Amino acid sequence: MQVAHFSQNTLGRDIAVGDIHGCFTKLKASLKRIRFDASKDRLFSVGDLVDRGPESHHVLQWLDLPWFHAICGNHEELTWRRAIGQPIQEVDHRVHGGLWLDDCTSDEQELIAQRLQALPLAIEIETPLGLVGMVHADFPYDDWQHIYSDRFDAHDRHVCMWSRDRYVTGYDGMVNNIRALVHGHQTTHKMRQLGNVFFIDTGGWLDDRHFTLLDLKRLVAL
Repeated sequence: MQVAHFSQNTLGRDIAVGDIHGCFTKLKASLKRIRFDASKDRLFSVGDLVDRGPESHHVLQWLDLPWFHAICGNHEELTWRRAIGQPIQEVDHRVHGGLWLDDCTSDEQELIAQRLQALPLAIEIETPLGLVGMVHADFPYDDWQHIYSDRFDAHDRHVCMWSRDRYVTGYDGMVNNIRALVHGHQTTHKMRQLGNVFFIDTGGWLDDRHFTLLDLKRLVAL
């Protein structure tokens, strides 16, 4: 699936979280701090659920939660590709936090690969003030509607999961036809905004950092 669309949440909050990287217990503590209510709130992950942290093997439990939704990050791609025996040659998954996969049985690896490969490239969420999109790393166009174009190709998908160009160059042009676009991937000391693009991976998976939880209705960190 390329884009997963979510209607407006009229009961509770919609929250985006930066890269989790197998630190689900720490994420639970962050959700408790903001009094996350699983009966009405929804949590949206910008990807990179796995690798580096100690609890990557819990990823399937989280993907089964009805209030948790995620897109595919580059670490999901690294994981599912290696799990099916087609690793990305340019990047050694084990060196980048992927040793946990070797401790899973072949059946577990197969299921993990199926679930991660099935994650959407992007999510869009309706809010009272307009549509909010989520893509893991970057977006190669200044118009959100390009993601629906027949010309949106494999290179564009690669940019969405791997690129750091917008952040590195400080490009602050607006992405049209969307209220805001939310990325992870690039670890920052605090949330950074460029135009209407928000970078929210503040390294919550590191011992001395915290998860940024972004209220998607108000576009403020909680």
